[in-house]
Amino acid sequence: MNKLPGQDGIPLVGVSSPSLGIQQPQPVTLRQSAPSSIPSSSTQGESKVLDKRRIQELVKEVDPMEQLDEEVEEALLSIADDFIDSVLTAACQIAKHRKSNTLEVKDVQLHLERNWNMWIPGFGSDELRPYKKSVSTEAHKQVGHRLINKLYKQKNL
Repeated sequence: MNKLPGQDGIPLVGVSSPSLGIQQPQPVTLRQSAPSSIPSSSTQGESKVLDKRRIQELVKEVDPMEQLDEEVEEALLSIADDFIDSVLTAACQIAKHRKSNTLEVKDVQLHLERNWNMWIPGFGSDELRPYKKSVSTEAHKQVGHRLINKLYKQKNL
């Protein structure tokens, strides 16, 4: 197992040593701004954000009588893992764009807001989020009505 330079105790499984003069990217550190509710128990040396027990709890909150099949639980775990991977990858790119090697909550927030239209309350600024009104103006509506009337008249001829 390889370890990041200067990061004793953090093994990288499946990562080979740099070769052909290619440098490994600098590690990004994650500063935790709020207490985490991520379970500390790990399976095979990694911490899971979501496990089968938590999925069952979430399902019971929605419908106490519902029971998920094993395949559905596995699919949900896979989807959640893929989502987390994609969000963290994009957030790391945002941090890199800021010329920082530290991943901050604002990086994750920016990605979630812009790409997923998600706002996570309780993190970052406490400002009120503005309500986004539709961009349909009165002139736009009139053009739409004229077009509909024109098509209707053509159809009836």
